[in-house]
Formats: sequence, structure tokens, C-alpha cells
Amino acid sequence: MQFPDYRPRRMRQNSSFRRMIRETRLSVDNLIMPFFAVNGKNVSEPIPSMPGQYHLSVDNIVKQAKKAKNLGIPAILLFGIPESKNPLGTRAYAKDGIVARAVAAVKNKCPDIAVITDVCLCQYIDHGHCGMVDKGIIENDASLDLLARIAISHANAGADMVAPSDMMDGRVGFIRESLDDQGFSHIPIMSYAAKYCSSFYGPFREAADSSPKFGDRRTYQMDPANAVEAIREVALDVEEGADIIMVKPALAYLDIISRVREEFDLPVAAYNVSGEYSMIKAAQKMGWVDGDRVMMETLTAIRRAGADMILTYFAMDAAAILTAP
Repeated sequence: MQFPDYRPRRMRQNSSFRRMIRETRLSVDNLIMPFFAVNGKNVSEPIPSMPGQYHLSVDNIVKQAKKAKNLGIPAILLFGIPESKNPLGTRAYAKDGIVARAVAAVKNKCPDIAVITDVCLCQYIDHGHCGMVDKGIIENDASLDLLARIAISHANAGADMVAPSDMMDGRVGFIRESLDDQGFSHIPIMSYAAKYCSSFYGPFREAADSSPKFGDRRTYQMDPANAVEAIREVALDVEEGADIIMVKPALAYLDIISRVREEFDLPVAAYNVSGEYSMIKAAQKMGWVDGDRVMMETLTAIRRAGADMILTYFAMDAAAILTAP
């Protein structure tokens, strides 16, 4: 079809037509809202690098979980900032750890929202890496037992799903086996399957106090230049028992999301990370962009690339727009 017989503008001339032929649908059902849990009571401390986000005590996590549920958001993701750190990251898997307490409180007061927990050591271990360290080397296999302990502690607290973000080789299989052995075969794993060593994590690392004290994470997170490797990484996690596979970050890796969606038939998640969020917030503050419209365009692009679910700090704001009368 060619002009003048075919005129694409015919179907763009009013909002009803545009809605009728819209190819990608963004729904509140696609959204997962992350929260940062800290110790204390009635704590709601702004995170300077992430405008609109807060460090929240458990009581306020519960309040925000209820708000998310009322907006129709199906799930939240919990990160914890402990009161102390040590070489073994013991507060990550302690029975009274910050995430375990937050999980228990949310499931008690707001049982209908799904609670997903981040499984990693970086916030809890004194050197800030995602695994054990020996003589300056991140030890892969020595880290697996501690990661499994974290997952089990979260499951014991009532978590609906665990999400290992460490990128240690073999951790999905090790966690799966450990959960099964402890009677948690029903707990799914959302694997950070293709997690890149990205510069877009900067605001999160400030928020979670999780920057490495030496070196960087290039020996375990993926090289941003690699795409074929992402397929291999995802395939490994699928073979090890992942129930959901994630690509992180999202915007600079839309091609990876698309390739993963084409290659695998499991649900695909994408993490719209802190740097992506904060850049939009900063541009909005300067008056350079319409923040709400850029937010919705960004989330729609991630959906269009193939993500079934989007972990995003925009979830509450986007849900308010999506559910508005």
C-alpha cells in the first residue's frame, strides 16, 4: 500500500482510533514496586539521589505496601539496609534481619500483595561485593551457601518469591535445591539472569550503601558490550530452575530484553533501574521534559521490547495514572 491510497494518519486522527489500534498495552499488572527497608520506627527518610524514594522503617513499608495494593500493583520488592555489616554478611540471613522483619509485617497486615525479596550480600557484607572475598578475589562457590541462607530466611519469614541478584555462577540451582530441601519447593525464583555491570546503578548504590570498597563488579556482572553471552547466562538459570528471568538494566538493554523474549518461553522481567529513574526525575526538575509522559513512554518501551513485568521506582506514580478514572 502506498500514498495516496494508504494514509496512516487516518487511524491517528482521534484518541479513540489510537486506542483501538494500540499494539502495546501497559497495565498496572505489569508493575513491581521496590522499597528500601531500614531499622527504626516511623522512619521515612528521602534518598537524595532518587527523588521521591525513601528509606522506610518496617511500619512505613507496611503503609506503602497497602498503598501499592490499593493502586492495583500486584507485587513489591524489598531491599534491606542493615544496622551493621561484617565479613560474613550475617544480618542478611538473620532470623530478625531487616528484610525478614519487613516481609513478616507486610504479609501480616497486607497478605494479598506478593512480596519478592532481593537475595544478595552487597548491602550486608563489609567490603560491599556480592560474594565472599579471599585475598581480593570474589569467591564464587564459597558464596553460594550464604546466598541460599538468605533465600531460606526470607522464605521462613513468609516471602512469596526470592530474587537472587548477585550473579554468582550456579546460585540459582543451589538456591533451588536448598529451598526444596527446606520444604519451600513452592517458592519461585526470579533470577537476575542477565545483569550487566552498568553505570546506571549509581543512585541505588548510594541508597543501599552497597558500593564496593575496592575494585568493581566486572568479574561477575556482565560486560555491557555482550549480547550472545546474555542468552547463555539466561539459559543457565533456566536449566537451574529459575521461574522468571530478568534483564537489568532495561533502557540501554531493550535489545537484550527482546532477544530473551524470543529465545525463552518463561516470563521475562526487566529492571528499570535507579539511574534511569533519576535521570528522568532530574530532567523533570529542570523543566526539560514532561516527567509523567516520559515515564509512561519509558515503561511502554520496556513492555514493547518484551518484558512481562517491570521492576520500577515509577510503579506507584504510573499506577496512579493507569488507574485514574
